[in-house]
Amino acid sequence: MKTYLYNSLANNGIRPAVPAGAELVDAVGMDYAAYLKGLAPEDELVLVGGDGTLNYFINAVKGVEIKNSIYLLGSGTGNDFLNDIGRQAGEEVLLNPYLKNLPTVYVNGMEKLFINNMGFGIDGYCCEVADQIKEKSPQEKINYSGIAIKGLLFHFHPCHAEVTVDGVKHTFENVWIAPTMKGKYYGGGMKMAPDQDRFSDRLTVVVYHCPSKLKALIAFPSIFKGEHVKKTDIVQSFAGNEIKVRFSRPCAAQIDGETVLNVTEYTAVQPRKTE
Repeated sequence: MKTYLYNSLANNGIRPAVPAGAELVDAVGMDYAAYLKGLAPEDELVLVGGDGTLNYFINAVKGVEIKNSIYLLGSGTGNDFLNDIGRQAGEEVLLNPYLKNLPTVYVNGMEKLFINNMGFGIDGYCCEVADQIKEKSPQEKINYSGIAIKGLLFHFHPCHAEVTVDGVKHTFENVWIAPTMKGKYYGGGMKMAPDQDRFSDRLTVVVYHCPSKLKALIAFPSIFKGEHVKKTDIVQSFAGNEIKVRFSRPCAAQIDGETVLNVTEYTAVQPRKTE
């Protein structure tokens, strides 16, 4: 039997469209780990949602052996995971191959798995501002690009950063963004790490640093096509198993789009593949 799980608190409570006769279950408050353990071997699950749904699921079932087929029916707004694997919202995608060997981020006393990225800098700021807008006006459509541009010009101030990759430390001034990527995409379609392979046993940290607000703003759109990495005077990328980023002051961060406030540093660890 195939069961579709959805979040009734998302998408203004609209029930998703599923195949006729399919079982649709509201997953709000569900104990995913216990639910999986109670399934018959032939049962299949379909998660209806986007990157946030995926992040919640992988952390809810951490340490649980997944024996059933798990699918994603993309219905979110960003869908960076689907973009990364070349699929589209509305398709059912088998998730099992992508749920193995996921990286962990340690931040503010938390330990969380992530499937796309751990972001730090103006991306976290954008999520923080978006949360504030949603709280005041739940129906309002969020323009992340607009928030980022205003942040670059007026509200977000770059930081000094220490980036340590597999024990090797690099220092930068005027850092705007320093995310660690499991996939290529984040932020609703930005190709932040164009060379990253999500099946690799290494992560990629991308440091976007520039003393000029205007220059940083002019170069910013190139991220959507992954062409920013050619601007080596303001962008450096490093790949490794363990990546630690420390900022000179607390900033908002985000894990697969979920905001974490008052972050000074994080450590992301990608397990090495085992045969």
